[in-house]
Amino acid sequence: MLKNKFIQSLIFISVSVFSFTFAQAQTWPSKQPIKFIVVYPPGGASDVTARLIATKLSESIGQSVNVENKPGANGIIATEFVAKSAPDGYTLLMANLGPNAINPVIYKKLPYDAIKDFSAITLTTIVPQFIVVSPSLPIYSVNDLISYAKANPGKVTFASAGNGASNHLSGELFNAMAGIKMQHIPYKGDAPGLVDVMAGQVNVALPTAIAAAPHVRSGKLRALAVTSTKRLPSFPDVPTVSETLPGFEAVSWGGVMVPAGTPQPIINRLNTEILNILKMPDIAEKLNGLGAEIVGSSPQQFDVYVKSEIAKWGKVARDNQVTLD
Repeated sequence: MLKNKFIQSLIFISVSVFSFTFAQAQTWPSKQPIKFIVVYPPGGASDVTARLIATKLSESIGQSVNVENKPGANGIIATEFVAKSAPDGYTLLMANLGPNAINPVIYKKLPYDAIKDFSAITLTTIVPQFIVVSPSLPIYSVNDLISYAKANPGKVTFASAGNGASNHLSGELFNAMAGIKMQHIPYKGDAPGLVDVMAGQVNVALPTAIAAAPHVRSGKLRALAVTSTKRLPSFPDVPTVSETLPGFEAVSWGGVMVPAGTPQPIINRLNTEILNILKMPDIAEKLNGLGAEIVGSSPQQFDVYVKSEIAKWGKVARDNQVTLD
């Protein structure tokens, strides 16, 4: 008798939860604003992408979508905030390579689980990096850089945006595939590292295309290669690294995620809305102008992609003993 009552209670609770969740999904969005959390300061690729999407999404769903920047701790602060937010479709995350695929493999402990705590919406963009050097160096190609590094063992340096940053690991991947050992010099962001490369104090940097493009166009930096598998339409004369080192690819990326447990109808609606936004000509023009490649994917495809990135960069981190407390 007690057992039957217990089972009946469980069924009642399950039906009640389902009914509440279904009702939430059916009425979404019925309140405002929706928060769109960005893990980096204003002005970067992630922030620009989020703001473009937020503006169009506000128009299409009829509710305000407000971008909130929560920088700090390699993206941990913002990512944890979203992980612990209510799974009701009113908090979105502009996910990125660093917080969602590199942090899980370099930090001994994180306040969020990059897989279990989030549901994927779509992969929005891929942003390649450039391998750049100072024009004062007699290095004009990837082959030149490899030869120079081999002729000067232990003396070639490369700048990154910090220990464990995406361009730290991409530099280590380049080392491994090229059979060289450039020395890593961490900075607090791309900008100060690029200043020292332009001044000749550091030899090489691997900034995002967005950060490097103005300096390459002005002649203050020389672009040896781009780290995507295809040349950029905006820099057609800059070869890919893979043209010299087959199989090399190291790109930053952005995508939209929500807290795990968000109702599937809301996930599906957000996916449809954002894919439509990414296809808009004015959005494509702005993002391509920044050096970003527009992707757009299903939630399932994005989930698989994130897991593959965690596996890829986990190996690089382990091979180079890159860990952070």
